Amino acid sequence: MKFVIGIGGVTNGGKTTLTNRLLKTLPNCCVVHQDDFFKKPDQIQVGEDGFRQWDVITALDMEAMVNTVKGWQENPVKFARSHGVSLSPEAEESDSEQKGIHILIIEGFLIYNYKPLIDVYDKCFYISIPYEECKRRRGTRTYTVPDPPGLFDGHVWPMYLKHRKDMDNNCNRIEYLDGMTTKEDIYNAVYKTIQNSLLNNL
Repeated sequence: MKFVIGIGGVTNGGKTTLTNRLLKTLPNCCVVHQDDFFKKPDQIQVGEDGFRQWDVITALDMEAMVNTVKGWQENPVKFARSHGVSLSPEAEESDSEQKGIHILIIEGFLIYNYKPLIDVYDKCFYISIPYEECKRRRGTRTYTVPDPPGLFDGHVWPMYLKHRKDMDNNCNRIEYLDGMTTKEDIYNAVYKTIQNSLLNNL
């Protein structure tokens, strides 16, 4: 059985932390990180707000991302092996995904804003945190391309609000998570929901 989980959320909301924890506990689990599909800095346009437009869908090679997801869908065993993911003996012995459970996590900040991906998910989660906390966390992070002054208020947060509205209109299956609760509580809630969904799908 194949099962696809979306872990979306605002920047610095805790998506990667949750994803990494799930990777360690879910069987035969692979991940596709949306951040791995950012275009090169010289391909990112400067918008009317004066900032490079990193927080928009056109900053990402979404076609390549969808193709990566399709690669997993076509052969999760081969995908797992090529990405160094340990498989259970049951899954390892079979070149068919019919044996055992194969899980893919798709993680990113705009994973519910690209229509070709919407129908892929079996379970959708989204972590949100308030403006002040998001700005505080963003200020503590070091990025490959450092944030220029004013980027958060001038671009990051306005784009988040815009995309959040679009996302709410695009996908009505999202379970929202409060990023202000503990990492442990978020993980436990998501893990329990996934386990229940897997049992119901068996």
